[in-house]
Amino acid sequence: MEDKQKVLFICTGNSCRSQIAEGLLKDMENEDFEVFSAGSHPSRLHPNAIAVMKENNIDISDQTSDSIDQYRDMGINIVITVCDNANQVCPVFPESVKRIHWSIDDPFRGWDSGEVHLNNFRKTRDELRTRIKDFIIEMEQS
Repeated sequence: MEDKQKVLFICTGNSCRSQIAEGLLKDMENEDFEVFSAGSHPSRLHPNAIAVMKENNIDISDQTSDSIDQYRDMGINIVITVCDNANQVCPVFPESVKRIHWSIDDPFRGWDSGEVHLNNFRKTRDELRTRIKDFIIEMEQS
């Protein structure tokens, strides 16, 4: 790829799934993609998302929970929704924007950041890692 593709991951709260996806893609393919995440109803970054990414030596603690509206005029090339709700309410981007939808289970079970909830986040992280690896391969082949 000659130019960096701008990829936007979207979920409802922009606290878990899209944040993890942003961190993973940045870590895996930073030279090919400019990566962002946003939410239809942004809240804040979940401490468990930070914790499970730190387990893989990826620091997402500086990422912010942003509104989709911030990215509408940024020349986004690829929008990936990672939850069904976000897929339904995702605003219209120009026709040239590639839309992808992944239905990823929400690890959010409240704001408790206790150890008991980390497995949900680990499963989400691992599923996203697999999908992102496949996405990278697909993009390299196109």
